[in-house]
Amino acid sequence: MLRSRPLLIEALTALGLIAAPFLLPHLGFAPNTVNQILIWGLFGIGFDILFGYTGLLSFGQSAFFGTGGMVAAYLLTNNLMSNVLGALAVGTLAAVVAGVAVGVIALRRTGIYFAMITVAIAEMFFFVEFSPLAHWTGGENGLPGVPSPKFALFGWSYQVGNDWSMYGFLAVCYFIGLVVALRIVRSPVGAILIAIRDNPLRARAVGHSVGLYKLAAFVIAAAYAGFAGGLLGVLQGFMPPDAFMFDTSGQLVMQTAIGGVGTLFGPLVGATVWLYLRDFLQGALGLGATWKLVLGVVFVLLVSFLRRGLIGGLRDLYAFGAARSRPPPPEEAPALAAAVEPIASVGPSRRRRETSFSGPVIEARGVTKSFGGIVANRSIDFAVEQGELRGIIGPNGAGKSTLFKMLTCEMPPTSGRIVFHGRDITGMDVAAVCQLGLTKTYQVNQLFPRLTLRDNVVIAALAERRGAFSLDLLRRIERVPGLDTQVEATLALVGLTARADLPVAGLAYGEKRRLEIALALAASPSLLLLDEPLAGMSPRERSETVQLLKNIRRGRTLVIVEHDMDALFDLAERITVLHEGELLAEGTPAEIQRNGLVQEAYLGGVAAA
Repeated sequence: MLRSRPLLIEALTALGLIAAPFLLPHLGFAPNTVNQILIWGLFGIGFDILFGYTGLLSFGQSAFFGTGGMVAAYLLTNNLMSNVLGALAVGTLAAVVAGVAVGVIALRRTGIYFAMITVAIAEMFFFVEFSPLAHWTGGENGLPGVPSPKFALFGWSYQVGNDWSMYGFLAVCYFIGLVVALRIVRSPVGAILIAIRDNPLRARAVGHSVGLYKLAAFVIAAAYAGFAGGLLGVLQGFMPPDAFMFDTSGQLVMQTAIGGVGTLFGPLVGATVWLYLRDFLQGALGLGATWKLVLGVVFVLLVSFLRRGLIGGLRDLYAFGAARSRPPPPEEAPALAAAVEPIASVGPSRRRRETSFSGPVIEARGVTKSFGGIVANRSIDFAVEQGELRGIIGPNGAGKSTLFKMLTCEMPPTSGRIVFHGRDITGMDVAAVCQLGLTKTYQVNQLFPRLTLRDNVVIAALAERRGAFSLDLLRRIERVPGLDTQVEATLALVGLTARADLPVAGLAYGEKRRLEIALALAASPSLLLLDEPLAGMSPRERSETVQLLKNIRRGRTLVIVEHDMDALFDLAERITVLHEGELLAEGTPAEIQRNGLVQEAYLGGVAAA
C-alpha cells in the first residue's frame, strides 16, 4: 500500500502527457495512433482493476465498450443531446447498468466458468447490436456523424479538432480516469480487492462481503469501458460496430498482459507496443494482414519471459536489487511470556453493539450433518459460556472439523440449530457471522501470500472498522479511524512487530501460524475458534504459541481443536470429546483423563455405548 509521496505518480503522469506531443512524433508515432493508445489505455484501466487487482478474468469487456459508445453516439447523431460530455456520461451510465446486470449473473461462478459466461454474454450483445437493434445502432455500418466536443465559457468557445487538438481532450480524460483509479486502489476498497485476488476464502472469513466487492469491481470496469467506448466514437467521428466484437476483448487482454497486470499503466504500455508495431509492420514493412502473426509471436515471447509484463519485469528487477542491498531484518524474540493487554483496549468495536445476553456465547442444539449416507455429526448438543476456554478432542474422523465449519457457518447443518449470543445464526453467511463477532483460524494457513504481514492484518481490521461492505472508493486507507492503532496492537500481541513489513512468503512456519491467529484477532472477535493451532510446529514454536494462547484468552472466549493433549489439557477449562460423529464425553481435563469411554475410544477405537 502506497503511503509515501502519494502524488508523485500523478505528477509524473501529467508531465509525461504534456511531453508526449513533442517527443512521440520524433519516434514515428502518428497523432491518431497516440489518440487510440490513450483510449485503449483508459479502457484497460478498468479491466486492470477487475483482473489485475481483483483476479477476475473477463473476456466480455467489449459488451460494455460497445454499449457506452453506441448509446453516446446515438444520442449525439440523433440530436437527442448536443453536449458531448453529457452524452459520454449517459453512455457510461448505460454501461454501468449493463455491468450490474451482467455481473449479477456472471459472478455466480468463478474461474474459467466466470470467464466463459462473459464470453457468451459479449457474443449476445454483439448479436443484439447487429440484428434486433440494427435500426438504432446502424448494424454493420455503425453510427456516423459523431461530433467532437465543443467548450464555451463566458463568451469564449473552443471546438476540439483532430490530431493533436483531439489529443489534448483525450489526455485530460485519461489523466482524470487514472487519478480516480489510483484513488480506488489506494482506498480500503482497493486493499480488499487485492485480498480477494490472493485469497477470497480468507477475505470472506474475516468479515468482508466478497460477492459485493467483486460486483463493485466488475461495475467499475464496465464504467471505464463505456466511457472509453464513447471516446472512440468521438475520435473517429463514427461509432464502429466492431467495438462489440470478441476481438476487442481479446486485444484488451493481450495489451494488458504485455504491459503488466496489476499496474494500471500496463494497458497503456501494452497499447503503445501493440499499436506501434501494428503501424510499423503494416506500413513500413508492408506485411498487410500478416502483422497479426508477427505480433502474436511477440506476445508469446513477452508472456513467456516476462510473465508479469514489461512494467512487472521492471518492478521485479528493482525489487531484486533493493533486496540485495537491504540488510537482513533482525530476528525478533517473541517475548510472549510477558503480560499483554487484550486487543480490545485499543478501542471499542465500530460495528458491533455490546449485548446484555447472559447465556452461552455459542450453542449447538441437536446439530446433525450428513453427506448422502455418511453422517459426520449426529445430534450434538454443545454450549460454551462467556470467558471459557473450551477444548475439543477426538480421534481422526471424529467430526471435529465438520462441527467447526458448522459453528462458523461455513456449511449449514442438515438439522439442528446454531445459536450465537442468543441469536439463531443457522445458515447465515460466513462474513455476516464474523461481523457479529465469531471468527476462526484454519488448520492449513489461509493468508494473503503476496502481501506483507502488516497488510494482512490491515485486511482483517478493515472488516471490523468498516463493516462487511462499504464503497469508500476515494478515501485513503490511512484515514480509516483507529485502523493503524488496531493493526499495531495486533502485531504486538502475536510478537510480529519487527517482521511487519516482510512478505508472508519469507516467514517461518511458526510465524505464519501466529499471523493466522493475528488475522482472527484483528476482527475483535467475542468468540474465537482455533483449528489445530499447534499443528506442524517444532517444540520451541509450540511453547511460544501455547504462551500466546494463554495471553490472548484474557477477555475472550476460545474454542480449540487440538491433537496435542498435553498442551490442550494445560490450556482448557473444559474438554468436549467427539467420537464417530457423536458427543462421547464432556468435563474438566481431570474428568476426561479418568473417563473410561474416552480411553477406550483413543486406545482401542471402540465405539461408545
